[in-house]
Amino acid sequence: MKAVVKEEPGLDHMVYKDVPEPEATGDLVKIRVAYNGICGTDLHAFRGEYASTRTPVILGHELSGIVTAVGPEVTKVKVGDRVTTETTFKTCGHCVSCATKDYNLCAHREGIGTQINGGMAEYLVSREESVHVLPDNVSLLSAALTEPLACGVHAALEKADVQEGEKVCIFGSGAIGQMVLQACKARGCHVLVAGLPQDKERFELALSAGADRCVDQTTEDLGQIISDLTDGEGVDVSFECSGAVPAANKALEVTRRKGRVIQMGVFKDAAAPIRVDYILHKEICYMGSRSQKPSSWVTSLKLLSEGKVVPEKIVTKIVPLEQWRDGFESVARGEGIKAVICCSEELAEQDKQRS
Repeated sequence: MKAVVKEEPGLDHMVYKDVPEPEATGDLVKIRVAYNGICGTDLHAFRGEYASTRTPVILGHELSGIVTAVGPEVTKVKVGDRVTTETTFKTCGHCVSCATKDYNLCAHREGIGTQINGGMAEYLVSREESVHVLPDNVSLLSAALTEPLACGVHAALEKADVQEGEKVCIFGSGAIGQMVLQACKARGCHVLVAGLPQDKERFELALSAGADRCVDQTTEDLGQIISDLTDGEGVDVSFECSGAVPAANKALEVTRRKGRVIQMGVFKDAAAPIRVDYILHKEICYMGSRSQKPSSWVTSLKLLSEGKVVPEKIVTKIVPLEQWRDGFESVARGEGIKAVICCSEELAEQDKQRS
């Protein structure tokens, strides 16, 4: 089969090549991949900046497809099922995090597209526990973005536990910020999205997805806008989705006393200068939200089925598998919002006919 392989550490070293098809043994489910989203993590792996990447490995962890074979230990998933899969392939099974199914925090976790071959290929295998059968009304294109949606759900609904009527500010209007937006709107929040001039297209999409206001911080005073909106109190919750230290500090500034700030973005430098005085004097709850966990996927698929979120709305570019580099370069240039690789034209066409 054809696949996009990161062959060794460092910049690039990425090749579109023939590799052996995986087999469905044990509790493994073999999936013919329809779509695979290009994540920022994939771009970091391309650049050799992501230390967790274990080469050689097929990249890709945002995917959907059709089950073509199951191992002898598989009991619930069957051939022909339309599915997506969590990124977790293996955990230690005995740590505190595994006991609570916080697999995202298991120190020995191995993930598809990072340590285990992922979805930028014609086929991949995933353990049955991680595979989710799709609701009939959910497209394969939207389903391929269940992973970033689950990240947004984990942050907004599980960590922040946003409530109807709360005022929220999201820093960063990329794919993760857009998913946080949709999760917050599904709960009935009033949402502002803060960004920069280059976010014009992303702002338009955010507004179409229900954002109440988008703010270009170079031309508008975000602090004053939030003060006017909240009678000087500040927003209830802020989400830092950009990985920019100034955005994190602005989030702490505009969040009310006893509010919540959720850190999702990854800073370039781990030792970042954060305004801890805001955390202290306003008794802000400053929380990290790392990736997603099984419960995040269950909630995400429910929201998808109910039509409360439509992830495919953020897709601005689709490229065939053999043109993966075009997709990566587009992401690297900051073009659009979400680029997706079509790994099977046949499944994509079937998906269009179903909708």
